Amino acid sequence: MRVLALLAVVIAAGSAHAADDERPTGSVTGYYYAMRDEPDFGVGVAALDYGRWHFEARYNYEAKSAGSAFVGWKFAGGDEVTFEITPIVGVLFGAGRGVIPGVEASVAWRQLDVYVEAEYVDDRRQPGSRYFYSWTEIGWTPQEWLRVGLVGQRTHTVDTGREVQFGAFAQFTVQKLTFSVYAFNPDSSARYVIGALTASF
Repeated sequence: MRVLALLAVVIAAGSAHAADDERPTGSVTGYYYAMRDEPDFGVGVAALDYGRWHFEARYNYEAKSAGSAFVGWKFAGGDEVTFEITPIVGVLFGAGRGVIPGVEASVAWRQLDVYVEAEYVDDRRQPGSRYFYSWTEIGWTPQEWLRVGLVGQRTHTVDTGREVQFGAFAQFTVQKLTFSVYAFNPDSSARYVIGALTASF
């Protein structure tokens, strides 16, 4: 419910900046973290694009029981090799407080692509808790409905004793729905799985 409320705010903000001939695109994603040695938990992300404007709302993403809201400006280009870079800035609220600068970027060539999301989180509620968060995917799309690859992340919402966690993923798309499975740390007892469902519009 909190993610849906954040999405409503995001849509209202985007509408104020959209031209009449622009159509919004976006997505809503729910993640389920199936943990091995700690309680399972969920993460919600809602995103909206209006022209070059990018709006995003998240819950349980940077910190558990905390929400965040972002605005960004998208740069895209390329022909055979395409790229998209979106600098973003957001606020953290709820269990955490602070300002979050970051960037989302992707590069694609034929069936290969790289996606990077990075941000600097400064939680004012917990002095000394500043940290750099990142999520990186290297993907291969052999079919329109299938994307597989490698994934890595640095996060504070999962504590496995590893600074950076690595794994593999697979995504299956049917029309506007995408189901994703991420398997992290498969070589250790700190392994865990993330299941995700994305609805695009």
